[in-house]
Amino acid sequence: MNVSPGQKSDEDLIRELQKGRKEAFDVIVDRYSGPLHNFIYRIVGDATAAQDLLQETFIRLWTNRQSYREIARFSTWLYTVAGNLAKSELRRRKVRRFFSLSVGAESGFDREDDRTLELPDEDADPETDFERRQILSRVEEEVQRLPVLFREVIILRDLQELSYEEISTILKIPLGTVKSRVNRARMRLQAKLEDLR
Repeated sequence: MNVSPGQKSDEDLIRELQKGRKEAFDVIVDRYSGPLHNFIYRIVGDATAAQDLLQETFIRLWTNRQSYREIARFSTWLYTVAGNLAKSELRRRKVRRFFSLSVGAESGFDREDDRTLELPDEDADPETDFERRQILSRVEEEVQRLPVLFREVIILRDLQELSYEEISTILKIPLGTVKSRVNRARMRLQAKLEDLR
């Protein structure tokens, strides 16, 4: 019985990709575009930058496809690539921000994170829908305010629903550190969102 490309495991697809089958790449892109864009966006806080970094992640996948080994799950490897690109972008921003401030820019930099979270229209009662958008926007805002070491673990654990073990591999930190950072991030968020209860 033939299995359609969309039903194949990630590991089967990457093996096919390593053999040069472009349709396997297309399936991986379809499968991971949404989750990876969400992950990157929540780290960098800018939709345009997230789209660029997503494209760069897939370019890296294509150019480095032969370097993947089944030591870790494919998804873990792909999230590691995306996470590293997102953190590099944040470091570049810090350098640019420092430079712009050090050359006397009085207003600093444009705040790219002053945006609202866009939600799909779900035929909900307008008042309830508005309240839900307000709450989600506030949560998103508080997640963006977390230091990056807490932000990345909370995004991977609570939004991307990865296991602690996968997060440990992606971020290259001990399992205990992952659990500790997730707990501390949750405590910080709970304290900031106390008024929403």
